[in-house]
Amino acid sequence: VPRVVPSAIEARGPLLRLNNTSRPTETQTAIELPWWLLLSPLSSERWWHRFAPVTLGGRSDLISKEQMVDKIKAAADARQKGTVIIARTDALSEQRTMQEALDRGVACAEAGADVVCHGNSRSPQATCKTIERLGRRATGIQADLAQAGAAETLFEKAQQLAPVDIVVNNAGTIRRANAVDYSDADWTTVLQVNLNSLWKLCQTAGKSFIARRSGGKIVNIASLLAFQGGITVPAYAASKGAVAQLTKALANEWASQGINVNAVAPGYMRTDNTAALQRDGTRNRQILERIPAQRWGEPADICGAAVFLASRASDYVHGHVLVVDGGWMGR
Repeated sequence: VPRVVPSAIEARGPLLRLNNTSRPTETQTAIELPWWLLLSPLSSERWWHRFAPVTLGGRSDLISKEQMVDKIKAAADARQKGTVIIARTDALSEQRTMQEALDRGVACAEAGADVVCHGNSRSPQATCKTIERLGRRATGIQADLAQAGAAETLFEKAQQLAPVDIVVNNAGTIRRANAVDYSDADWTTVLQVNLNSLWKLCQTAGKSFIARRSGGKIVNIASLLAFQGGITVPAYAASKGAVAQLTKALANEWASQGINVNAVAPGYMRTDNTAALQRDGTRNRQILERIPAQRWGEPADICGAAVFLASRASDYVHGHVLVVDGGWMGR
C-alpha cells in the first residue's frame, strides 16, 4: 500500500533538508544516518511500517540537525497506534454532519491510523475511500446506535478486522423543545445515542484493552453543555454532562493500566446540530459576540485535539475534558 514517507534527507554541512514524497521509491539515504536510530524503539520490528505514514509538513524545510531530530521525535510521538474506530451517526439534521466524522477520520489516518468508520443511516464508504487515498486502510461498518446492543456489535465487528487501539466516540444527536413539552421518546433517543452507546463502547473497549494488556486510547466527544445548561436542549445537556463525568470515572479506574480516557468539549461548531441556532439571527449574533475568535468553529477545528488525545503525546493525560471553543469558556 503506498504510504506517505519522508524518503529523501540530504546532509548539507550542519543543515539537513527533508523532502516528503508520496511513495517510497526515491533514494532513502536517511536510514544510514546515525541519528535516524532514534526511531528504532517505535514498535519493534514494525517500526518502519509504523513511522511511514507520518508526515512532517508536506514540503521541504531547511533546518538544523537538532531541529530535524525534534521534528521527527515529535511526529513519532504524535502518531496513532494502530486501528481506530470513529463512531458517528449521520441522520442529517438530527445528527452530526458527515464532514465532521470525515475530518476526524482523515486526521487520524494522516497521523498513521487505520480507521474503522461507523455509519448509521448512510454508508461511510465515501470516508473510507478518502482515507484509503492517504495510503491507510479503512473499513465501514453500519450500526444504529439508537438501538440497544448496537454499540457492542459495532466493536465486535471492528475487532474481527484488527485489534482496536483507539476509540473516538463521535456519535451524537440532539432534539430541541421546551422542558415542559419534551417527549419521553426524544429524551430516550438522545440518552441512548449520546450516553448509553458511548458507555457501552467505552466498556467494551476497556475490557478488550485490559484483556490484551495493550493499553489504549478512548476519546469521547462532550460539549460546552457539559459545563453550561443550554436552552431547550435538556436531554442533550444531561447527556453531555454525563459524558464528561463518565470520562473522569473511567480514567480513575483504567489509568494505571495504560488506558487513557479523555474527552473533547467542542464549542459552537458549524454542524447540522447547530443549524437552528445559525439560522436564528438573534441567537447567532449573541453567540458570535461571546466568542473571542468571532466565528463559529468548523468540524476540522476539533481534529488536532482528537489526534493529540489519541496519540502517545497524551500518554500522561487522563480524565481531561479539553475545551475547543474559540475562547468561549474564558470569556
